Amino acid sequence: MLCADQSGVVSRSQLERIGATKSDIDRLVRRRLLVRQLPGVYVDHTGEPTWSQRAWAGVLFFAPAALSHESAVRAAVGPGWRRHRDSGPIHIAVATGRKRIAPSGYQVHRTRGLAGRVLGNAGPPRVRLEDAVLDVVEQAPDEFTAVALLADVCQSRRTTADRILSRSRTRPRLRNRVWLTGVLADIAEGTCSVLEHGFATRVERAHGLPRPRRQSPGRGGRGPIARDVEYERFGLVVELDGRLFHDSAGQRDSDFDRDLESVVDGRQGVRLSWGQVFDRPCRTAAHLVVLLRRGGWAGAPRRCGPACALESTSWSLRAN
Repeated sequence: MLCADQSGVVSRSQLERIGATKSDIDRLVRRRLLVRQLPGVYVDHTGEPTWSQRAWAGVLFFAPAALSHESAVRAAVGPGWRRHRDSGPIHIAVATGRKRIAPSGYQVHRTRGLAGRVLGNAGPPRVRLEDAVLDVVEQAPDEFTAVALLADVCQSRRTTADRILSRSRTRPRLRNRVWLTGVLADIAEGTCSVLEHGFATRVERAHGLPRPRRQSPGRGGRGPIARDVEYERFGLVVELDGRLFHDSAGQRDSDFDRDLESVVDGRQGVRLSWGQVFDRPCRTAAHLVVLLRRGGWAGAPRRCGPACALESTSWSLRAN
């Protein structure tokens, strides 16, 4: 029963607690009924261990310990977590002051206040998802990677932006707190990807465009739909196509159906991708200004900086 509850992994100390002697354990190892995975930790087969078995082995080897960082996110979200390589190292959190050296394939994080972050009844024990996400975001190589992680975790429905934000307030030394708070607020409002966040910050707000409705619900010929960005008063729908969630022919076909239905409903519909948002945000904003004004918007857009191409592009568009 103990092995079954732990993906086939058990420690010597656990076996001894249920009455096994050293001779009993040695006999099981000789018969290959138990195979050494780490010192004092065994798996109940001779083949390649699974990710879950490696994770259990690490937690038992370092006990008391818990999965942390990417490994805790992987354990919470499940094997379909696309941002995780199961062949990578297992991340283990231990209390500060622990000196045990990590074996190959494991990375140890000595963590203050660990007991308050751990879900001890999870299998294997892991740091709470919100804390694990914050740990990974703090170590992300760039903002793009951090936003992608936050958006994907929230879209997995295992947690929410509000819950991550709440946990962030318990960390007095959180890096980039102001930026992180802004990103989480955007995700809570409905930006569900890096591309959508980029549109909100680089195209929309940077150039003073009106505030849209995000993830606007509606119904199409195939059932409920959600439009990425909708300027309801001005009859304009903007879809952000980052190819992150549109990988199959069926999904692409649904996207085109949604575009067609927007036009039939009397809205102008445009579909933007990475280059228009991250490489040419000023020109993209200028084009959207033209479309918004056709729908009745009388606001005044603004340049995002001294080198902004908004004004020159707008004049070129009016001339044509």
